[in-house]
Amino acid sequence: MAPLRIRYHTHEFGKVDIHVRTLRDNQEFEDIDGEAEKLGISSATWPLFGIIWPSGLVLSHHMLDYQIANKRILEVGCGIGLASLVLNHRHADITATDYHPQTGQFLAKNVALNHGRHIPYIRTGWADPLSELGLFDLIIGSDLLYEQEHAELLSQFIEQHANSACEVILVDPGRGNHAKFSKKMVLLGFAHSQHKPKDTAFLAEPFNGQILNYCRG
Repeated sequence: MAPLRIRYHTHEFGKVDIHVRTLRDNQEFEDIDGEAEKLGISSATWPLFGIIWPSGLVLSHHMLDYQIANKRILEVGCGIGLASLVLNHRHADITATDYHPQTGQFLAKNVALNHGRHIPYIRTGWADPLSELGLFDLIIGSDLLYEQEHAELLSQFIEQHANSACEVILVDPGRGNHAKFSKKMVLLGFAHSQHKPKDTAFLAEPFNGQILNYCRG
């Protein structure tokens, strides 16, 4: 197995620079102890956590000036955690989660790269037993609805961790699964709206997705 290749780069958010350590590309793979395999993560999907995808950039820019005062925030499926790093720079009360066994290590090193405060992190799956995460006022995520069955799993995970008054913001690139998810969220008492991001000049290619908003209470 070839050594895991890493890349360091900087993302600019106005006058704010966020430094990140990522996988070099989505062809990297390293599961020496078989931990990911035991979790059902294949060699093909293993690298996906370690790349910053367009939806993650859109979410991170959206969080740059979003109202966060007095809100406990959860990033679901954080991957490299760029949005969490942006919120951490803003001194938000941010917690991150992901299913991948390497995510916590990458997140901790990226926090250190940016001289930030510790970001609480828990590795958990959406179908796992109830975690110790607690409840949140704002739940965010990007490119989470890969498969149709994710609508049920993700909506129930969010319901477990949403305060009675809660906002949910997901950036979806348009995989065709968000309509089913939105119906699930409406049944849970959330009002739903969606819109195109206003500015995507920071992306290399046009963005065809949507920012999905859900609000309860």
